[in-house]
Amino acid sequence: MNWISNYVRPKITAIFSKKDTPENLWQKCPNCGTMLFHREIRDALSVCNDCGHHMLISPKERLLNLFDGGIYSRIDYEDVVEDPLNFRDTKKYTDRIKETRKKTGEKDAMLLAVGDIGRLKVTVAVQNFSFMGGSMGMSVGNSIIAGVNNCIKFKTPFIMFAAAGGARMQESILSLMQMPRSTVAIQSLREAKLPYIVILTNPTTGGVTASYAMLGDITIAEPNALICFAGPRVIEQTIGEKLPDGFQKSEYLLDHGMIDMVTSRDKIRDELILLLHILMKKPRAIRGDIKKDKDEVNS
Repeated sequence: MNWISNYVRPKITAIFSKKDTPENLWQKCPNCGTMLFHREIRDALSVCNDCGHHMLISPKERLLNLFDGGIYSRIDYEDVVEDPLNFRDTKKYTDRIKETRKKTGEKDAMLLAVGDIGRLKVTVAVQNFSFMGGSMGMSVGNSIIAGVNNCIKFKTPFIMFAAAGGARMQESILSLMQMPRSTVAIQSLREAKLPYIVILTNPTTGGVTASYAMLGDITIAEPNALICFAGPRVIEQTIGEKLPDGFQKSEYLLDHGMIDMVTSRDKIRDELILLLHILMKKPRAIRGDIKKDKDEVNS
């Protein structure tokens, strides 16, 4: 035996015998623990087939399944000064931003797009919870204003998919300023007599709930979504009492008149088509005549 048979041959055999097995073929439902195949999750829009739990879905996936044919155009918005307060916690804010941008491929927590839903031109904003918890900063404020301006310019309705942990602490008061900025922007939409529909997803909390997320002409929520200002743990620690089951969840808010409807993710598009045509006083939409190409990915 020599080094060729002991080392080289086994190495070559190992290289050519490797099987390309994709990772993350299975995902565990965080609610019921069921193991779900990745194609099942994709086809069900990241909803568990066993218990109906709505898992996190990316903004691009949501838009792809929302617009006719999965076709839409991105709307850019004004950049902001990064880290004007020179904020640092365990690491610099600028470093956090760079890491998150590299991870998500987005410049901030809001994605703006325009396209047709049921053959009706619509402007859509989707908050990305994977980008620093969807937190509201100056860039998010700019995106809302850009979305509203696009609606007014082209006379389109505005749809907001909210998902956030609240205001971005790294931007301090500059983040909180986005609450009145976004509120004034939504008011200008009303003055233009254009519909504003909000879809609350899990979670929608803090300053986002206290501003643009609760200003919709119609407010829809996905099932079992946490929707609140202060979270249940904060309230329990403050008052020293256990909260009722389902408190601050979408079904609880519906029962108490805080939202208009709770709709599962796979039915939201159909609900929006119906509502938009009513609000825009358009003829009833023709459904099923535009095939949705889920393989087409928009950049």
